[in-house]
Amino acid sequence: MAAFIHPPPDHFDFQACGFLVSSLLTFSKRPMKRLIILLLLFSVQLRAQEGVKKAPLVKEGDGPFTQLIIRGVMLIDGTGAPPVGPVDIICRGNKITNIISLGLPTPGMASDANRTKLEPGGKEIQAEGMYLMPGFVDMHGHIGGGQAPDAEYVFKLWMAHGITTIREPGSGNGIDWVLEHKKNSAQNLITAPRIKAYVAFGSGSKEPIRTPEQARAWVNENKLKGADGIKFFGAAPEIMDAALRENKRLGLRSACHHAQLGVARWNVVQSAQAGLTTMEHWYGLPEAMLSGSSLQDYPLNYNYANEQHRFEEAGRLWKQAAAPYTPKWNAVMDTLLKLDFTLDPTFDTYEAARDLHKARRQEWHETYTLPRLWAFYQPSRQAHGSFWFSWGTEQEIAWKENFRLWMTFVNEYKNRGGRVTAGSDNAFIFQLYGFGYIRELELLREAGFHPLEVIRSATLYGAQALGMDKEIGSVEIGKLADFVIVDQNPLENLQVLYGVGAVKLMPDNTVKRVGGISYTIKDGIVYDAKKLLADVKKIVDNEKTKAGFQLKQPGVND
Repeated sequence: MAAFIHPPPDHFDFQACGFLVSSLLTFSKRPMKRLIILLLLFSVQLRAQEGVKKAPLVKEGDGPFTQLIIRGVMLIDGTGAPPVGPVDIICRGNKITNIISLGLPTPGMASDANRTKLEPGGKEIQAEGMYLMPGFVDMHGHIGGGQAPDAEYVFKLWMAHGITTIREPGSGNGIDWVLEHKKNSAQNLITAPRIKAYVAFGSGSKEPIRTPEQARAWVNENKLKGADGIKFFGAAPEIMDAALRENKRLGLRSACHHAQLGVARWNVVQSAQAGLTTMEHWYGLPEAMLSGSSLQDYPLNYNYANEQHRFEEAGRLWKQAAAPYTPKWNAVMDTLLKLDFTLDPTFDTYEAARDLHKARRQEWHETYTLPRLWAFYQPSRQAHGSFWFSWGTEQEIAWKENFRLWMTFVNEYKNRGGRVTAGSDNAFIFQLYGFGYIRELELLREAGFHPLEVIRSATLYGAQALGMDKEIGSVEIGKLADFVIVDQNPLENLQVLYGVGAVKLMPDNTVKRVGGISYTIKDGIVYDAKKLLADVKKIVDNEKTKAGFQLKQPGVND
């Protein structure tokens, strides 16, 4: 399948094949390799024809209102500022119009007589003791594929976890399909985050892109189609350079997963210098600072099309790079910082590589994972990211060290003023939409981020990376009314943001679930996050009934 030649957790294995046409065919002129690639492309096209069910045009949520007042909430504004409250937040339509401090939470300090009165036709939310943050931005949000073929399912999982904006990295369902949903979301005709549509470089090209002139022409055509940016996977250096520089000239943004098939001759530093604005995952970064070699130390029996080989050796790559804080390591970091470059690590989608048992036993799978998505996760030689041919202690130990070194770079990049965002790349490797995003926030915390830095990465920094920080990303007067409201303090425990909440032992020795997002507000429209999650459960239950499905762990047949 195309998964064997496309980068790890991006889902172009089932969706788009443009980058394969435009770049991988340029990697080799050997007839056998070209034949293999063409056969893989055919497989991709067949799977893409299955299509993803469109989100229904159903008005859900309440609002927007002529006046919305969120009363007495604790505010985490997304800028990195500490929590402040209680405050009343006043919105009109889809905009924040006022934020009013009520003073210290001491009886008698805040006078009800001085508070904004609710107008006829308005709505108020009594949020005393609750916490409010800006709506989350998922910088790596694929809208389903063959493994999750229902847009409503995907959108509601995102919205139930406070994600009000996503970047679609590749538009694998087709640019017209994605732009239709982008428009419908912008008009709030569907229950969905707002969408930024990036298109896989080369998608839709009538012939392979082999020259800089063809690359520039495709980039211009992509903008005319209405795309917000481009997702690259690698190509010949002269093609990457031409495409990135033209994209930058046109004012579009870009992302890149530096696939191993091309990274030996074009790494992250080269992409950033040519105009790339965001890197995905980490491929191309350690390769820019290899120590003692110009290439990754591949075993001599390595085969990139064997995903056990591919992911196993990927887990040994950071160890081959220059050690943290050494001159070469610092030089790469300094170069990226000077270019105002953005890292979008997607830690969560690789976590199963260091702890497979934990990933496949995540408690939400039983209730919220579609049968065909669960099937897609299983060990397989035909499914992308299902590389569990023989995965055990040695592989996991290597990946633990890989994570340590990777996290060290990302945390230090943040410490030196670099922008790090939160992206999930879910529906791969046992990570579920929405739930995986919250796990990404936990992993940023593990990397060394203060919880306030985690929230900033999930909000303001994501907005900046998309060029939307004048509209979203922080709770400020004049910005859009995009909020996440939860009844627990997320800074004390990010797990309260999971749809299933967090486990807490009460004073009477009973165990309760606390948290779970209460309200997701997008464009001033108030959504009951728990109801959205209940809708997802119904979708899953219906599919289970139709399929006679019972979730079983890999290799368990009775």
